Amino acid sequence: MINIKPAVMSALKANSTLIGLLGGSRIYFQGSGIVDELPRITYFEVVNIGSLYADDVEATSEIHIQIDIWSKGSTSAMAEEVDKTMKSLGFGRTSSADLYEDDTKIFHKAMRFAIIKEV
Repeated sequence: MINIKPAVMSALKANSTLIGLLGGSRIYFQGSGIVDELPRITYFEVVNIGSLYADDVEATSEIHIQIDIWSKGSTSAMAEEVDKTMKSLGFGRTSSADLYEDDTKIFHKAMRFAIIKEV
């Protein structure tokens, strides 16, 4: 099993264009951070499973990460930067959805990425 979450956080925070669009380093693991702080990004690991075994030992892990962008306005520019950053880590985008939270009036972009890494 590989813990890739620190690398994801580091890469997102190193993207100066993304940090500028967010108005600061507003990137958090899961639900941490200030809820009313917008725009902001949260992320979490969806799947982390062994994908290839040799002699009963895990040789590769398949990892899926979801990154959520929360904003009172457009999420498009931030989504493009997230996509660039994740691709630079070797991830491929598996899905992306524009959502709107009616109760809070917040735009929500949910993006999922996947990678297979050697253990």
